[in-house]
Amino acid sequence: MIDTPKEFNLKLQQWHALNERDLPWKSNANAYKIWLSEIILQQTQVKQGTPYYLNFVKKYPDIQSFIKADLDDILALWKGLGYYSRARNMYEAAQQINETFDGLFPNNYQDILALKGIGKYTAAAIASFAYELPHAVVDGNVIRLITRYYGITGDYTRRATMSKIESLAQKLMDHAILPSSHNQAMMDFGALQCKPSNPLCQSCPFNNQCIAYLNNQVDKIPFKTPKIKKTTRYFHYLVLMNHKGIILKQRTNEDIWKGLFDLPMIESDSSKPPSEETFFSILPSLKIKKTCIERPIKRILDTRKHILTHQIIFANYYEVSSTCDISQNENFQYFKNLGTIGYPSLFSKFLKGQDL
Repeated sequence: MIDTPKEFNLKLQQWHALNERDLPWKSNANAYKIWLSEIILQQTQVKQGTPYYLNFVKKYPDIQSFIKADLDDILALWKGLGYYSRARNMYEAAQQINETFDGLFPNNYQDILALKGIGKYTAAAIASFAYELPHAVVDGNVIRLITRYYGITGDYTRRATMSKIESLAQKLMDHAILPSSHNQAMMDFGALQCKPSNPLCQSCPFNNQCIAYLNNQVDKIPFKTPKIKKTTRYFHYLVLMNHKGIILKQRTNEDIWKGLFDLPMIESDSSKPPSEETFFSILPSLKIKKTCIERPIKRILDTRKHILTHQIIFANYYEVSSTCDISQNENFQYFKNLGTIGYPSLFSKFLKGQDL
């Protein structure tokens, strides 16, 4: 049986008293410095972000100096951290603070949340650490602790699952004595004890209540649906036209767009136009006689990128001159009225950009 929120918090604080992380931004309740540290750590490890934080507070020790800063200087100081939109958002947020709050960092959750580049997690961190407001911080460390302890097996990136996690985190917060201490303890616990890999379950104060541990699911929780690996393909379409219309062939093989009409196509491992030798070597598989082709490729008509669930397709469209009635080939047909047939949206996008 899991602990009550009060029992949970007691164990958590006892653990934290012996294991608290020593980080430079934890020594004060300055909203500006907390904001700066949280933004830097959004996409950056603590070890890498710490020297950047120290450099920023040395050059811009308070919100007023940051408001007066030049964006180019901020970006220069940010160099090497990556995700430069974070720095630009901070600059815009500083101007908001100057214009809306007379240069004073806002002291309530909703006003903090309204600042550029600040989401629920960062707003909760600033509100609790700077002003002791009871808003639960839910970062990756907290997600890991909550999902394992309560045995939440759903995909935590889904809205319904995340709402459940946030609700449980807030329920624990509601029974905390100090919001700042509780939030910091939750994050420290996830970072040091309930780690992503090789968590210290044997010495965990919650191992008798942790549902994931009791059910041998620690390595499976938190769960996130794996990203689908996309295959990259390169299609080279041959646009053959005459007074009869445009040549198309119906896709019959076990591949994408089966049953739809498409242009004759050469698939290769590169987006570079096929050589004349390659072009002519592929004609037999398309059942087009070499003598039917006046010039292999006259010009490139269009280039497009098309994204499917499992595939990324780069397509080139080439104008090709023919001297034969290719419709005599059973694989191909001339079409003037394309409204009567089905064809891939990739072909549809090509048609819209052409005067055919």
